[in-house]
Amino acid sequence: MKKTCPICPHHCTLADGEIGRCRARMNTGEEIIDLNYGRLTSIALDPIEKKPLYKFYPGSWILSVGSFGCNLNCPFCQNYSISMADSTFETQNTTPEYLAQLALELSHKERGNIGIAFTYNEPFISYEFVRDTSKYLHQVGLKSVLVTNGTVAEKPLRELLPLIDAMNIDLKAFNSGFYEWISGDFETVKKTIKIAAESCHVEITTLIIPGANDSVEDMTAEAEWLSSISPDIPLHISRFFPRYRVTDRPPTLVETVYNLVNIAKKYLHNVYAGNC
Repeated sequence: MKKTCPICPHHCTLADGEIGRCRARMNTGEEIIDLNYGRLTSIALDPIEKKPLYKFYPGSWILSVGSFGCNLNCPFCQNYSISMADSTFETQNTTPEYLAQLALELSHKERGNIGIAFTYNEPFISYEFVRDTSKYLHQVGLKSVLVTNGTVAEKPLRELLPLIDAMNIDLKAFNSGFYEWISGDFETVKKTIKIAAESCHVEITTLIIPGANDSVEDMTAEAEWLSSISPDIPLHISRFFPRYRVTDRPPTLVETVYNLVNIAKKYLHNVYAGNC
């Protein structure tokens, strides 16, 4: 029997045994599950600033974990080896209980640890695993962080938000044409940012790609829109390097990044240059 996945705006309608476009959610015939539940492709203890989160417990460390799959199709993806992978990818299996316990043990070590960041690939497609792990994290007094593209339906977003302490949300560009290029939806991401900012700490990242999303007009519109939510939202404007299928464009000029930073600072209090 066909079922429709509720997690993101693609709303894939899947026959029995069929897997969605994210490569990580499947119709078992009875329900849609996350195939990557508890299956980690990456794990590391990182500075919180690497997420990047500059205004959320600065100077702290956080256990960062990722799986496989993504619900966008960015041809410039920086983590394409896992985001574009499927269930055949080699993984390390774990449980929410074990991962939360590991995070707790690391909180007592020399560098400390404030919780878990679900990152590297798109965490919302691992909705059930993020939910279950976040519950355990809060029980032991730790934080749950998402590094996300923001492409999530409103209902699951609102259901998960009470368990989330901070998000870094990719605002890939401030125009709908760019989002069509990456098989996304501009308005959905804007809605995610607005809803999340009402519930948890939010920071935004925009990767600047030459000739694609580097216009002064777009950055002006982006910064002005973010400031209408709150001028205190931190914005990270990052430099692009050729990767995955976009190898025909040069790295973003450093001066381009800093020029856009200066434009955004007219509207926002906390703007940072990244990868420079």
